[in-house]
Amino acid sequence: MIDVLTEHFGEFASGLWVTTRLVLASFIIALVLGTLVAALRVAPSRWLQRLGGLYVEVFRNIPLLVLLFISFAGLRRAGVGIGPWTAGIASLGIYTSAYVAEALRSGVFAVGKGQIEASLSLGFTQRQTLREIVLPQAFRTVIAPLGSITIAMVKNSAIVGASLLALPDLLKQARIVNSNTFQTTESFFWAAVGYMLLTGAVTVVFRTLEARYAVRR
Repeated sequence: MIDVLTEHFGEFASGLWVTTRLVLASFIIALVLGTLVAALRVAPSRWLQRLGGLYVEVFRNIPLLVLLFISFAGLRRAGVGIGPWTAGIASLGIYTSAYVAEALRSGVFAVGKGQIEASLSLGFTQRQTLREIVLPQAFRTVIAPLGSITIAMVKNSAIVGASLLALPDLLKQARIVNSNTFQTTESFFWAAVGYMLLTGAVTVVFRTLEARYAVRR
């Protein structure tokens, strides 16, 4: 089994690096969009709340693979020149942002109403209160859920590589090695090890953040 890794280490390492880049870029998109949608979900305007709720319901209930087909094949058919990298990163980021938004929304509700009322009484606007008081505490409250969402993102990235985009990620490289060597168990075993390394790294990062910044209950 070790022979497959030593003979094709370059392919596995390249795929691991591609998967890492894909997850990092998608996580940034998910965090930014998720924060904006969470702000809509707790906005004083009912129409903004409904808009944020619609976003969450749409992208949380569309399978990632379907979203990949729409973002790549659908847009290209419509004349939009979108590349596989852009489609993969955008789809994974948008899909995950719905879950980030709901996690942050629960964190916002965990912030005491007294702090919000005190902020407003001191002359802060609702937008300033959300930005300066509520969201920083909400992030600290949901560090653990965000870690779980990121781990799910790492695993969902395999769907991007297995789709029509054919990005040279870890799973794609394992499939290439398998087709060249016909050693199926060994090829996908080392792909599984690679994903475990990534999810393990995510776990360490978020546990460190949680130990340092999480709100104590």
